[in-house]
Amino acid sequence: MIAKLTRPYYTRTTFNSFHRILQKHIYLKSADAKFGKRMMICSVCEWREPEELAALLDLELRENGEPQHQLLQRIRDVAKYSVKTNHPRFFNQLFAGVDYHALTGRFLTEALNTSQYTYEVAPVFVLMEDEVLSKLRSLVGWAEGDGIFCPGGTMSNMYAMNVARYRAFPEVKLKGMWSLPRLAVFTSQQSHYSVMKAAAFQGIGTENVFKVKVDDRGCMIPEDLGETIELAKSQGAVPFFVHATSGTTVQGAFDPLEPIADICDRQGLWMHVDAAWGGSVLFSKEHKHLMRGVERADSVTWNPHKMMLTGLQCSAILLKDTTHLLKHCHSADAKYLFQQDKFYDTSLDTGDKSIQCGRKVDCLKLWLMWKAVGSKGLEERVDRKTFSSPIYLTYVFRFCSVEQPLFVNVCFWFIPPSLRGKENSPDYNDRLSKVAPVIKERMMKQGTMMLGYQPQGGRVNFFRMIVISPQLSHQDMTFCLNEIERLGSDL
Repeated sequence: MIAKLTRPYYTRTTFNSFHRILQKHIYLKSADAKFGKRMMICSVCEWREPEELAALLDLELRENGEPQHQLLQRIRDVAKYSVKTNHPRFFNQLFAGVDYHALTGRFLTEALNTSQYTYEVAPVFVLMEDEVLSKLRSLVGWAEGDGIFCPGGTMSNMYAMNVARYRAFPEVKLKGMWSLPRLAVFTSQQSHYSVMKAAAFQGIGTENVFKVKVDDRGCMIPEDLGETIELAKSQGAVPFFVHATSGTTVQGAFDPLEPIADICDRQGLWMHVDAAWGGSVLFSKEHKHLMRGVERADSVTWNPHKMMLTGLQCSAILLKDTTHLLKHCHSADAKYLFQQDKFYDTSLDTGDKSIQCGRKVDCLKLWLMWKAVGSKGLEERVDRKTFSSPIYLTYVFRFCSVEQPLFVNVCFWFIPPSLRGKENSPDYNDRLSKVAPVIKERMMKQGTMMLGYQPQGGRVNFFRMIVISPQLSHQDMTFCLNEIERLGSDL
């Protein structure tokens, strides 16, 4: 009966057709299962204006369904007109490339379609998540602790701030903000915008997020942190949370964690490290010094879907705490899910740690990839396939660098012919600020590559090139520099 029901919907022909579409439009054909040597088979993007794209996709939902051949064409169109983030010339975001073991885990996760909240409905993944989180915590330097997988680094940072507030003022859960003094959060000028979102979302207020100065590389200045804490106190605010960053979004800066931890210890403040971007350096004996002192933090955000290539989404909030603060802070004791008279150990029902009810399984793809290549393979990926790329770029670079890169974020200006030698002109910065947006538009409309740009502080628009894809070659990086020069030669 089951076979009769499913055959019209899941035929071998349909699956094979779907797989061919993925190979053509999404996967980069691999001769090397470990790092995916590839053939260039598609553009990075097939740009269309919104009105044209909507018409091409025929997005309208109708009363009657469509035949299989038409659905397969829909799939082809979706793949064709989507950005190919697995392409080696996609430098735009803090994620890129594909790991085929993780991709297999993603397929299996979708097929099994369960929710990560109780042992009875997700027994394999409750145990698996616990093992993966334990291993991540051990890399941080904690023998014990707590944690949970979250839907992205922003949510992980929000968890940290919420638990920190609960530890300082547990009455907030029952009585709300009425029971609290004015609270103060501290973070660097280059920290992720999720700090502001968390303060707004949790009722702390964005005006109570105190920004700490950074040096030219983008690293927090500990002396200014101490001064800013005293300033907040003088204004009647109560400090409770310091948000440090390991791998800032734009420059890839690592805040100095040891002196920040010293200040937090003296002041009795919760220290959180947002290592969503940079956390994977902990796999590397050569580069983990960038996060020296992280074991002194109270919590850490880590996104393996970035440098580790597990695929979106895979983000963990890790805590040193062993008193179940995470659960106490967020639990609602839903009787239909978390019955205490179950026939198994109810401590395995981890759903009350989360602010969600239904929670996607995000541990399988990381676990399967880790099983496949081991910690040594992941260390090799960081050392040889990640840090080697910016070193090469620095060697061949011929543009104007913002700063010498600390990490895999390479930031630079392209100075077009019309501006060379005119750095002292009064309109120089204004004209330079218009260069990156024009080149970005041209590269996307031609589909040759993608990299981002932004202003920062007193710096006008500059490019940010993220070099982490394991498919990336020296030829790809050289192509990128040549292509920018080609696209901007008439500016």
